[in-house]
Amino acid sequence: MRLILLGPPGSGKGTQAQRLVHKHGIVQLSTGEMLRAAVAAGTPIGLQAKEIMANGGLVPDEVVVGIIADRIELPDAKKGFILDGFPRTVPQAAALDELLKKKHLKLDAVIELRVNESALLDRVERRAEETRARGEEVRLDDTPEVLTKRLAQYRSLTEPLIHYYSERRKLLTVDGMMTIEHVTREINRILGAIGALEPKAEAPVKKAAKAVAKTVAEGTKKPAKAAKKAAKGAKKAAKPAAKAAKSVSKARRALKVGGARKVAKAVKKPAKKLTKKRAKR
Repeated sequence: MRLILLGPPGSGKGTQAQRLVHKHGIVQLSTGEMLRAAVAAGTPIGLQAKEIMANGGLVPDEVVVGIIADRIELPDAKKGFILDGFPRTVPQAAALDELLKKKHLKLDAVIELRVNESALLDRVERRAEETRARGEEVRLDDTPEVLTKRLAQYRSLTEPLIHYYSERRKLLTVDGMMTIEHVTREINRILGAIGALEPKAEAPVKKAAKAVAKTVAEGTKKPAKAAKKAAKGAKKAAKPAAKAAKSVSKARRALKVGGARKVAKAVKKPAKKLTKKRAKR
């Protein structure tokens, strides 16, 4: 499962990403963390990024895409990933599409958390007031002024991605103003509806019950088979006895009708046949 979460600052992308990671065993890929990891690891692309950052420059899209390309090759990303902080612009989205195409991977969905911006500003103001009331210092990036700037930046740079992914039929919109639990349920529901989720593995108890049922069925089948074989053997064994009984009956009738000579003749035939059979054995 490969996803992108879109939404303005404060829409709850981080919370929902963590829930998806926990539930589905995928990884959350943050461009900032990936850049720092690539620099620390001293990879060719990481060294390139390090030099750019050391000179105070912005890391170009092709370098970021290169870092993502290296990162999604790692074993923990095989089950899937959520991209966090990338793409932010339409050119970045196009570059990501090209990367996934080269790697024969498919982007399953882009989930937009749609929120009311004025409600977000009210939320931040309320949070700032509560922080001051506790006697704590309000974070510089957690004020209505900073949020207003970030929202304006989102509208100009990132919002065009909604149209971009909508045209490609990848966009799924969720009401981000619902409770956290409701948003989580809705995301999982739509992922299930588009077939992005892997089929659930059988529960251990259910699997064990199936195994027991199979063993019982086999155990029942084997005695039944053995009984059938025994019955067949008994039937086969009964044939010579029936034949012998028939000969005796014939001899008795012959005795009544014609005396000892006919009895000897009646008994002689089965004895001769029996001798031949023994000779063959």
